[in-house]
Amino acid sequence: MSLKIAIILGTRPEIIKMSPVIKACQQKSLDFFVIHTGQHYDHELDGQIFEDLDLPKPRFNLQTGGQPYHLQISQMVRGITEILQQEKTTVVIVQGDTSSVLTGALAASKLVGIKVVHHEAGLRSHDLTMLEEINRIIVDSISDLLFTPTQNSSDILIKEGKKTEDIYLVGNTIVDAVQQNITKANSRVSELEKLGISAKNYILASAHRAENVGVRERLEGILEGLSLTGRELGLPVIFSLHPRTKAKIEEFKIKVPTNIKFINPVGFLDLLLLESNAALVMTDSGGLQEEALILRVPCVTLRDNTERPETVESGANMLCGTEPKNILAGAKEMFKKDLKSLKLDDILGDGQSGLKIIETIENLYGGQ
Repeated sequence: MSLKIAIILGTRPEIIKMSPVIKACQQKSLDFFVIHTGQHYDHELDGQIFEDLDLPKPRFNLQTGGQPYHLQISQMVRGITEILQQEKTTVVIVQGDTSSVLTGALAASKLVGIKVVHHEAGLRSHDLTMLEEINRIIVDSISDLLFTPTQNSSDILIKEGKKTEDIYLVGNTIVDAVQQNITKANSRVSELEKLGISAKNYILASAHRAENVGVRERLEGILEGLSLTGRELGLPVIFSLHPRTKAKIEEFKIKVPTNIKFINPVGFLDLLLLESNAALVMTDSGGLQEEALILRVPCVTLRDNTERPETVESGANMLCGTEPKNILAGAKEMFKKDLKSLKLDDILGDGQSGLKIIETIENLYGGQ
Protein backbone atom coordinates (compact mmCIF):
# COMPACT_ATOMS: atom_id res chain seq x y z
CA MET A 1 0.00 0.00 0.00
CA SER A 2 1.37 3.42 -0.93
CA LEU A 3 2.11 6.07 1.70
CA LYS A 4 -0.93 8.17 2.61
CA ILE A 5 -0.62 10.52 5.56
CA ALA A 6 -3.39 11.90 7.76
CA ILE A 7 -2.48 14.95 9.83
CA ILE A 8 -4.88 15.31 12.76
CA LEU A 9 -5.22 18.60 14.64
CA GLY A 10 -7.84 20.48 16.55
CA THR A 11 -6.41 23.50 18.37
CA ARG A 12 -4.51 26.64 17.54
CA PRO A 13 -1.11 25.41 18.90
CA GLU A 14 -1.44 22.20 16.89
CA ILE A 15 -2.14 24.11 13.69
CA ILE A 16 0.93 26.28 14.27
CA LYS A 17 3.23 23.38 15.13
CA MET A 18 1.87 21.19 12.34
CA SER A 19 2.30 23.94 9.73
CA PRO A 20 5.98 23.05 8.99
CA VAL A 21 4.95 19.38 8.69
CA ILE A 22 2.17 20.26 6.25
CA LYS A 23 4.54 22.43 4.22
CA ALA A 24 7.13 19.63 4.15
CA CYS A 25 4.45 17.29 2.76
CA GLN A 26 3.64 19.87 0.10
CA GLN A 27 7.34 20.39 -0.69
CA LYS A 28 7.82 16.66 -1.24
CA SER A 29 4.51 16.23 -3.11
CA LEU A 30 3.29 13.53 -0.73
CA ASP A 31 -0.24 12.18 -0.58
CA PHE A 32 -1.66 13.70 2.60
CA PHE A 33 -4.79 15.28 4.04
CA VAL A 34 -5.76 17.19 7.19
CA ILE A 35 -8.50 16.28 9.66
CA HIS A 36 -9.62 19.13 11.93
CA THR A 37 -11.56 17.90 14.97
CA GLY A 38 -12.98 21.37 15.56
CA GLN A 39 -11.84 21.35 19.20
CA HIS A 40 -11.10 25.07 18.81
CA TYR A 41 -13.91 26.63 16.84
CA ASP A 42 -13.46 30.37 17.45
CA HIS A 43 -12.31 32.13 14.25
CA GLU A 44 -9.53 34.05 16.01
CA LEU A 45 -8.29 30.92 17.77
CA ASP A 46 -8.56 28.74 14.70
CA GLY A 47 -9.67 29.88 11.25
CA GLN A 48 -7.39 32.91 11.09
CA ILE A 49 -4.34 30.70 11.66
CA PHE A 50 -4.77 28.85 8.38
CA GLU A 51 -4.87 32.19 6.56
CA ASP A 52 -1.89 33.62 8.46
CA LEU A 53 0.26 30.57 7.76
CA ASP A 54 -0.81 30.10 4.11
CA LEU A 55 -2.06 26.60 4.84
CA PRO A 56 -4.65 24.64 2.88
CA LYS A 57 -8.03 24.33 4.55
CA PRO A 58 -8.58 20.94 6.20
CA ARG A 59 -10.25 18.37 3.98
CA PHE A 60 -12.38 17.26 6.95
CA ASN A 61 -13.77 19.19 9.93
CA LEU A 62 -15.58 17.21 12.63
CA GLN A 63 -16.92 20.37 14.33
CA THR A 64 -16.87 18.90 17.83
CA GLY A 65 -16.19 22.20 19.60
CA GLY A 66 -18.45 23.20 22.48
CA GLN A 67 -19.51 19.63 23.30
CA PRO A 68 -19.23 18.17 26.80
CA TYR A 69 -15.94 16.32 27.20
CA HIS A 70 -17.34 12.76 26.99
CA LEU A 71 -19.39 13.54 23.90
CA GLN A 72 -16.51 15.36 22.26
CA ILE A 73 -14.17 12.40 22.78
CA SER A 74 -16.65 9.85 21.40
CA GLN A 75 -17.51 12.00 18.39
CA MET A 76 -13.85 12.55 17.59
CA VAL A 77 -12.95 8.86 17.79
CA ARG A 78 -15.93 7.81 15.68
CA GLY A 79 -15.42 10.53 13.07
CA ILE A 80 -11.66 10.03 12.77
CA THR A 81 -12.05 6.24 12.50
CA GLU A 82 -14.52 6.55 9.63
CA ILE A 83 -12.32 8.99 7.73
CA LEU A 84 -9.13 6.96 8.16
CA GLN A 85 -10.86 3.87 6.82
CA GLN A 86 -12.49 5.74 3.97
CA GLU A 87 -9.21 7.34 2.88
CA LYS A 88 -7.14 4.13 3.16
CA THR A 89 -4.67 5.93 5.41
CA THR A 90 -1.29 4.35 6.21
CA VAL A 91 0.24 6.91 8.61
CA VAL A 92 -1.40 9.23 11.15
CA ILE A 93 0.53 12.18 12.64
CA VAL A 94 -0.61 13.84 15.87
CA GLN A 95 1.15 16.58 17.81
CA GLY A 96 1.11 17.54 21.47
CA ASP A 97 -1.29 16.66 24.25
CA THR A 98 -4.89 17.68 23.53
CA SER A 99 -8.10 15.69 23.23
CA SER A 100 -7.63 15.80 19.46
CA VAL A 101 -4.21 14.16 19.84
CA LEU A 102 -5.56 11.46 22.15
CA THR A 103 -8.54 10.59 19.96
CA GLY A 104 -6.50 10.63 16.76
CA ALA A 105 -3.97 8.22 18.21
CA LEU A 106 -6.66 5.97 19.75
CA ALA A 107 -8.63 5.77 16.51
CA ALA A 108 -5.58 4.98 14.39
CA SER A 109 -4.14 2.45 16.85
CA LYS A 110 -7.29 0.30 16.56
CA LEU A 111 -7.09 0.08 12.76
CA VAL A 112 -4.93 -2.54 11.07
CA GLY A 113 -2.13 -1.23 8.89
CA ILE A 114 -1.95 2.34 10.20
CA LYS A 115 1.20 3.65 11.88
CA VAL A 116 0.73 6.18 14.67
CA VAL A 117 3.29 8.99 14.78
CA HIS A 118 3.52 11.34 17.79
CA HIS A 119 5.28 14.61 17.09
CA GLU A 120 6.46 16.41 20.27
CA ALA A 121 6.68 13.17 22.24
CA GLY A 122 8.28 12.72 25.66
CA LEU A 123 7.14 15.95 27.32
CA ARG A 124 6.28 15.50 30.99
CA SER A 125 5.12 17.87 33.72
CA HIS A 126 4.98 14.95 36.21
CA ASP A 127 1.58 16.28 37.32
CA LEU A 128 -1.21 13.76 36.77
CA THR A 129 -3.86 16.28 37.81
CA MET A 130 -3.34 17.78 34.34
CA LEU A 131 -5.44 16.14 31.63
CA GLU A 132 -2.70 16.98 29.13
CA GLU A 133 -0.17 14.92 31.08
CA ILE A 134 -2.42 11.86 30.93
CA ASN A 135 -2.92 12.41 27.20
CA ARG A 136 0.84 12.61 26.60
CA ILE A 137 1.54 9.39 28.46
CA ILE A 138 -1.22 7.44 26.69
CA VAL A 139 -0.33 8.70 23.22
CA ASP A 140 3.37 7.96 23.69
CA SER A 141 2.52 4.44 24.84
CA ILE A 142 0.46 3.58 21.71
CA SER A 143 2.58 5.35 19.07
CA ASP A 144 4.78 3.48 16.62
CA LEU A 145 7.12 6.42 16.03
CA LEU A 146 8.10 9.11 18.55
CA PHE A 147 9.55 12.44 17.41
CA THR A 148 11.05 14.36 20.32
CA PRO A 149 11.85 18.09 20.52
CA THR A 150 14.75 17.85 23.00
CA GLN A 151 17.29 15.36 24.35
CA ASN A 152 15.51 15.56 27.71
CA SER A 153 12.27 14.31 26.16
CA SER A 154 14.14 11.48 24.41
CA ASP A 155 15.73 10.48 27.73
CA ILE A 156 12.31 10.42 29.43
CA LEU A 157 10.94 8.03 26.82
CA ILE A 158 13.94 5.72 27.17
CA LYS A 159 13.54 5.68 30.97
CA GLU A 160 9.88 4.77 30.46
CA GLY A 161 10.94 1.74 28.43
CA LYS A 162 10.36 2.94 24.88
CA LYS A 163 12.56 1.37 22.21
CA THR A 164 15.43 3.62 21.14
CA GLU A 165 14.88 2.68 17.49
CA ASP A 166 11.38 4.22 17.67
CA ILE A 167 12.64 7.58 19.03
CA TYR A 168 13.92 10.35 16.76
CA LEU A 169 15.26 13.64 18.12
CA VAL A 170 14.23 16.23 15.51
CA GLY A 171 13.83 19.48 17.46
CA ASN A 172 10.68 21.54 17.88
CA THR A 173 8.64 22.65 14.88
CA ILE A 174 7.74 25.88 16.66
CA VAL A 175 11.24 27.06 15.72
CA ASP A 176 10.41 26.38 12.07
CA ALA A 177 7.07 28.20 12.38
CA VAL A 178 8.56 31.27 14.06
CA GLN A 179 11.45 31.53 11.60
CA GLN A 180 9.10 31.10 8.64
CA ASN A 181 6.76 33.86 9.81
CA ILE A 182 8.62 36.42 11.96
CA THR A 183 9.46 38.78 9.08
CA LYS A 184 5.84 38.83 7.97
CA ALA A 185 4.73 39.37 11.56
CA ASN A 186 7.04 42.33 12.16
CA SER A 187 5.73 44.03 9.03
CA ARG A 188 2.44 44.48 10.91
CA VAL A 189 3.95 46.94 13.40
CA SER A 190 0.97 49.29 13.00
CA GLU A 191 -0.96 46.81 15.18
CA LEU A 192 1.03 48.10 18.17
CA GLU A 193 -0.12 51.63 17.45
CA LYS A 194 -3.75 50.48 17.39
CA LEU A 195 -3.29 49.19 20.94
CA GLY A 196 -1.56 52.39 22.04
CA ILE A 197 1.70 50.64 22.90
CA SER A 198 5.28 50.74 21.65
CA ALA A 199 8.07 48.19 21.38
CA LYS A 200 9.52 46.97 24.71
CA ASN A 201 7.14 49.18 26.69
CA TYR A 202 4.46 46.66 27.69
CA ILE A 203 3.94 43.25 29.26
CA LEU A 204 2.16 40.55 27.24
CA ALA A 205 0.09 38.19 29.38
CA SER A 206 -2.20 35.21 28.95
CA ALA A 207 -3.78 32.47 31.08
CA HIS A 208 -6.12 29.75 29.93
CA ARG A 209 -5.27 26.42 31.55
CA ALA A 210 -8.20 24.81 33.36
CA GLU A 211 -6.20 24.20 36.54
CA ASN A 212 -5.55 27.96 36.73
CA VAL A 213 -8.59 29.79 35.44
CA GLY A 214 -11.04 27.17 36.73
CA VAL A 215 -10.01 27.84 40.34
CA ARG A 216 -11.11 31.24 41.62
CA GLU A 217 -8.17 31.72 44.02
CA ARG A 218 -5.61 30.93 41.32
CA LEU A 219 -7.23 33.15 38.72
CA GLU A 220 -7.48 36.03 41.19
CA GLY A 221 -3.85 35.47 42.17
CA ILE A 222 -2.72 35.65 38.55
CA LEU A 223 -4.62 38.87 37.88
CA GLU A 224 -3.33 40.48 41.08
CA GLY A 225 0.22 39.36 40.32
CA LEU A 226 0.02 40.81 36.80
CA SER A 227 -1.37 44.07 38.15
CA LEU A 228 1.37 44.35 40.81
CA THR A 229 4.02 43.68 38.17
CA GLY A 230 2.63 46.30 35.81
CA ARG A 231 2.60 48.92 38.55
CA GLU A 232 6.09 48.04 39.84
CA LEU A 233 7.65 48.13 36.36
CA GLY A 234 5.57 51.05 35.15
CA LEU A 235 4.26 49.12 32.14
CA PRO A 236 0.77 48.37 30.85
CA VAL A 237 -0.32 44.72 30.88
CA ILE A 238 -1.81 43.53 27.58
CA PHE A 239 -3.79 40.37 28.31
CA SER A 240 -4.90 38.12 25.44
CA LEU A 241 -8.24 36.88 26.74
CA HIS A 242 -9.05 33.24 26.01
CA PRO A 243 -12.81 32.44 25.86
CA ARG A 244 -12.48 30.05 28.82
CA THR A 245 -10.80 32.72 30.93
CA LYS A 246 -13.40 35.32 30.00
CA ALA A 247 -16.20 32.97 30.99
CA LYS A 248 -14.59 32.19 34.35
CA ILE A 249 -13.98 35.86 35.20
CA GLU A 250 -17.68 36.49 34.56
CA GLU A 251 -18.77 33.38 36.47
CA PHE A 252 -16.63 34.23 39.51
CA LYS A 253 -17.57 37.94 39.27
CA ILE A 254 -13.91 38.93 39.54
CA LYS A 255 -13.09 42.63 39.46
CA VAL A 256 -10.22 43.05 37.00
CA PRO A 257 -7.47 45.53 37.97
CA THR A 258 -7.62 48.71 35.89
CA ASN A 259 -4.03 48.47 34.61
CA ILE A 260 -4.76 45.18 32.82
CA LYS A 261 -6.02 45.71 29.27
CA PHE A 262 -7.87 42.78 27.77
CA ILE A 263 -7.67 42.12 24.04
CA ASN A 264 -9.46 39.46 22.02
CA PRO A 265 -7.37 36.52 20.83
CA VAL A 266 -5.33 37.48 17.78
CA GLY A 267 -3.97 35.58 14.79
CA PHE A 268 -0.56 33.96 14.91
CA LEU A 269 1.21 36.78 13.07
CA ASP A 270 -0.15 39.44 15.41
CA LEU A 271 0.71 37.26 18.39
CA LEU A 272 4.29 36.89 17.15
CA LEU A 273 4.44 40.67 16.75
CA LEU A 274 3.19 41.22 20.30
CA GLU A 275 5.56 38.61 21.73
CA SER A 276 8.68 39.79 19.92
CA ASN A 277 8.14 43.41 20.98
CA ALA A 278 7.12 42.75 24.60
CA ALA A 279 9.41 43.65 27.48
CA LEU A 280 8.19 40.54 29.30
CA VAL A 281 5.86 37.60 28.57
CA MET A 282 3.78 36.26 31.49
CA THR A 283 1.74 33.16 30.71
CA ASP A 284 0.61 29.64 31.57
CA SER A 285 0.83 28.58 27.92
CA GLY A 286 3.44 26.01 26.93
CA GLY A 287 3.57 27.40 23.41
CA LEU A 288 4.23 30.96 24.58
CA GLN A 289 7.05 29.72 26.82
CA GLU A 290 8.74 28.26 23.74
CA GLU A 291 8.01 31.21 21.49
CA ALA A 292 9.35 33.69 24.04
CA LEU A 293 12.56 31.66 24.25
CA ILE A 294 12.93 31.60 20.46
CA LEU A 295 12.31 35.36 20.30
CA ARG A 296 14.66 35.87 23.28
CA VAL A 297 12.03 37.65 25.37
CA PRO A 298 12.13 36.95 29.14
CA CYS A 299 9.19 34.83 30.32
CA VAL A 300 7.42 34.29 33.63
CA THR A 301 5.33 31.10 33.74
CA LEU A 302 2.21 31.28 35.87
CA ARG A 303 2.32 27.62 36.85
CA ASP A 304 3.96 25.37 39.46
CA ASN A 305 5.52 23.08 36.83
CA THR A 306 6.27 22.91 33.13
CA GLU A 307 6.73 20.21 30.53
CA ARG A 308 9.20 22.59 28.84
CA PRO A 309 12.06 22.47 31.40
CA GLU A 310 14.60 23.55 28.77
CA THR A 311 13.04 27.03 28.77
CA VAL A 312 13.80 27.32 32.51
CA GLU A 313 17.22 25.66 32.29
CA SER A 314 18.26 28.12 29.58
CA GLY A 315 17.57 31.04 31.94
CA ALA A 316 14.86 32.47 29.67
CA ASN A 317 11.90 31.41 31.80
CA MET A 318 10.96 31.20 35.48
CA LEU A 319 8.21 29.20 37.20
CA CYS A 320 6.34 31.49 39.59
CA GLY A 321 3.03 29.80 40.34
CA THR A 322 -0.05 31.94 41.02
CA GLU A 323 0.79 33.67 44.31
CA PRO A 324 0.92 37.44 43.61
CA LYS A 325 4.11 38.11 45.58
CA ASN A 326 5.93 35.25 43.81
CA ILE A 327 4.75 36.45 40.42
CA LEU A 328 6.02 39.95 41.16
CA ALA A 329 9.39 38.72 42.46
CA GLY A 330 9.91 36.51 39.43
CA ALA A 331 8.87 39.22 37.00
CA LYS A 332 11.30 41.73 38.52
CA GLU A 333 14.14 39.24 38.18
CA MET A 334 13.32 38.21 34.61
CA PHE A 335 12.77 41.80 33.51
CA LYS A 336 16.48 42.50 34.07
CA LYS A 337 17.61 39.70 31.76
CA ASP A 338 19.26 40.24 28.39
CA LEU A 339 18.81 37.13 26.22
CA LYS A 340 20.22 38.45 22.94
CA SER A 341 23.24 36.14 22.99
CA LEU A 342 21.25 32.98 23.82
CA LYS A 343 21.95 30.16 21.33
CA LEU A 344 18.88 28.17 20.34
CA ASP A 345 20.08 25.29 18.16
CA ASP A 346 21.07 23.14 21.12
CA ILE A 347 17.83 23.92 22.98
CA LEU A 348 14.90 23.62 20.57
CA GLY A 349 16.40 22.82 17.19
CA ASP A 350 17.59 24.39 13.95
CA GLY A 351 14.31 25.21 12.20
CA GLN A 352 14.27 22.10 10.00
CA SER A 353 12.18 19.86 12.24
CA GLY A 354 9.16 19.59 9.94
CA LEU A 355 11.28 18.37 7.06
CA LYS A 356 13.14 15.89 9.29
CA ILE A 357 9.83 14.42 10.46
CA ILE A 358 8.47 13.91 6.96
CA GLU A 359 11.74 12.58 5.54
CA THR A 360 11.95 10.03 8.37
CA ILE A 361 8.35 8.89 7.79
CA GLU A 362 8.99 8.64 4.06
CA ASN A 363 12.17 6.61 4.60
CA LEU A 364 10.54 4.22 7.08
CA TYR A 365 7.08 3.79 5.61
CA GLY A 366 7.25 5.06 2.04
CA GLY A 367 8.02 1.63 0.60
CA GLN A 368 5.11 -0.19 2.23
